[in-house]
Parts: sequence; C-alpha cells; structure tokens
Amino acid sequence: MSETNHVWRLRKRPIGEISNDVLSFAEEAIPEPNDGEFLIRLNYLSLDPTNRIWMSDMDQYMPPVELDDPMRGLVCGTVLKSRHPDYNEGMIVSGLGSWSDYQLGSPATMSPLGDTGPVAVVDAFSTLALVGPTAYFGLLDVGQPKAGETVVVSAAAGAVGSIVGQIAKIKGCHVVGLAGSDDKCAWINDDLGFDKAINYRTQNITQALVAACPNGIDVYFDNVGGDILDACLKLMNLKGRISTCGLISQYNATEAIGPANYAMILMQRLRVEGFIVLDYAERYPEAIAALSQWMAEGKIKVRTQVIDGLDNALETLKTLYTGENTGKLIIRVEDI
Repeated sequence: MSETNHVWRLRKRPIGEISNDVLSFAEEAIPEPNDGEFLIRLNYLSLDPTNRIWMSDMDQYMPPVELDDPMRGLVCGTVLKSRHPDYNEGMIVSGLGSWSDYQLGSPATMSPLGDTGPVAVVDAFSTLALVGPTAYFGLLDVGQPKAGETVVVSAAAGAVGSIVGQIAKIKGCHVVGLAGSDDKCAWINDDLGFDKAINYRTQNITQALVAACPNGIDVYFDNVGGDILDACLKLMNLKGRISTCGLISQYNATEAIGPANYAMILMQRLRVEGFIVLDYAERYPEAIAALSQWMAEGKIKVRTQVIDGLDNALETLKTLYTGENTGKLIIRVEDI
C-alpha cells in the first residue's frame, strides 16, 4: 500500500463549462477506519453526467458536494482494512465514494459487489452498478413501452441510452436513437440493432424524426433536454410517455431554457416523469438479474471506455458534455 493518498477536492462551483480550477488534485494522508468503517483502495471510478450536478449548488436530489470536500463519485474498490465484521480484507465493494486513491466506506454508502462470474469486475461495475438499472427502470417502469410502439432515445450511444434502446428492442418496439456522430450512429444501428439512427449534429432533427417515426412517438427517453426534447414533443402520440433521465444539454448552461412545445403535454395528454435510479435501490436485484440474463444471451451489448489514471479524471469528465465519449466512461486506477 502506498503511503500517499491522491484526492480530488471541489474548490469552486462551476459556472458554465467545468474549468480546471473547479477541482484540485493533491497528495494527502491515508485515512484510518473507525469502528463500523473500512478502508478501500480505489480500483474503478465511474464518471457520470450527474457529477456536474453534484458540483453545483442548484436544487437537486441529494446534497451537493461541499466546497473543499472530496469530489463525490460512484466507485469500486478493494477493502484493505476493516473495522466492520461484515466487510473483510480483500472484499470488492461498490457504492458512493470519492475521487481518491484511498477512502473510507461503511454499509451506509457501499456494499459488496458480489461474484461477477465470467464477467470482468470492471464490466460488471460499469453496467450493473448504475447505468443498467437506470435504463431498466427508466424505460420499463416510467416509459412503460408496449410491443409495436415507437421509442425514441437521445444520447443513444451513451452508457444509459444504448441499453435503453436494446431493452426496447427486446420488448418488441420500433427504436430510434439520436447520437452525435456517424460512427456512433453506425454502432447503434449495426451492432445494437436500433431500427434508425439520427445524427443530431448533421441532420435536421425534426425532419429526421418525422421520417424515422411515421407513426409518431409513443415513448421518449430523454437524456438531454433542449432542442431534441422540443422536437420530440411535437411528434408525441396521444397518451405518450416521456421518461426524463437527464438534461445534459443544460448542465453547463448559464440560463434556464424551457421547451417551446410545452403545450403538447396538454394537447396530447402526455405523462412526463423524472426519475432518479436511487429511488429503485430496493429493486436493484430485479434489474441486475434481467440485465445479466440478456447480456449472457447476447441481447444486450455494452461498450466501456476505460481511461487509466485518477489524475486524468477531470479532463476525462469534460468529454461527457462534448459528446466525445461512447458508452460507459470509467477511470481505472488499479485492475482487479
């Protein structure tokens, strides 16, 4: 074990895009666990759009990270020391932690990852710990798709969106995905089985959606908000459902932007529902069982983009908001 802990701390609230002075990266002492706690060595850090929310002091679903505190993140690590009877040295755990090499955990924040079988730990963590359940509950519980319906997914080449589209295909839907490059569109079409892919950077979104959704849109899984949400609102069918998972196009905005086609919610009697996957924590085993089976059967494919080095976390995070990444973004500190 190293004698030094590297820690990213939040030093200022971001305004607009995340600047390099928002976080600091420094060497600190390794903490010692108290009774009921354990010390973990970070193996993998998940980078997610919600990191930007946690940095800000906006109204949100959990308290924001306090200034000068370690940056919060979803982590997977190995227990090195334990003062809790149920957490032994060498156990692999995952949960809410921090951007740091060594950190303290407890059953309130972390739980054993369990046996991942033939699936590599990094793949199990990247798919089953957060993004898979997000896609599963956001589509099936909130969107409630029916066979034969049209499902549209934004950020469809992202970690959540790519799984949403594949689940919708499993459920017998016509699936249209929006992504930000021709390569991403080819991936969700050719490899993941989407019925149609739209490059929102090069195509007229409204015209492309009209062509791809001749029967209108029954379910829209929204990861971005903004112009794409507006375009989908115009095409929603009567009693359509919009599952609001994220608003990534808005996270770096300095002014609030509302949908111009808001009236369609009334006219088409739409149900628009936001959700946070933590609300479904008690049902995670249900999602993990279904996702694991679909993955084993080859019905769901995932792409994990792994970047080495905790020191690269800040620059890598920025790619989430520019559309440079594809699939799930993971920082690897030490392989298991």
